[in-house]
Amino acid sequence: MLATLSEERLTTIKQVLGNRQKDLTVVIENIHDEHNVGAIFRSADAVGIAEVQLLYTKEKFPALHPKVTASGGKWVKQNRYDDPLKLAQDLKSNGFNIYTTHLTTDAVSIHDIDWTQPSAIVLGNEKRGVSSEMSAIADKNILIPMFGMVESLNVSVATAVILFEACRQRVAAARYPNSDIDPEWIKQMTLDWVRINHPKR
Repeated sequence: MLATLSEERLTTIKQVLGNRQKDLTVVIENIHDEHNVGAIFRSADAVGIAEVQLLYTKEKFPALHPKVTASGGKWVKQNRYDDPLKLAQDLKSNGFNIYTTHLTTDAVSIHDIDWTQPSAIVLGNEKRGVSSEMSAIADKNILIPMFGMVESLNVSVATAVILFEACRQRVAAARYPNSDIDPEWIKQMTLDWVRINHPKR
């Protein structure tokens, strides 16, 4: 199967996988708008996130069109949950710090977070925001400093801002490419990506 792909394509796949940040993830909690979810996937892929967590307890996960995600959804693994406690348990067992995005008096600026550490960013519903269950589980609440009359950003825009701050810190820490990635993982993921994204080959 690999032989049917060009050497250039295989090289690109392996380079992208070598940049994957397995200890950086986002939790999409009950976000219902397909354009917001699609844009989040695009940003996640752009900074090298390997897996996204989907927590849907009230809303239905929207159908995503490739034009919305720019195919980002194909390259980022999706783990689905309907139980906040189970999600938190899985994240904590893998060493993740959990950050919720919510405007509170105790919120910490995203620029004061060490994003080189294992981090999970919880993004809440467009109207309700992050649930009380996830807020109670989080290690810290974070905010994006704002200097205008508007107090918040669209959820997909906010995601991009946070992720690229994390990316900036990780670039400075020489985390791209990621020397901690197991070569066997890259080998297996290369096979999986070819199988999933080139099914006729």
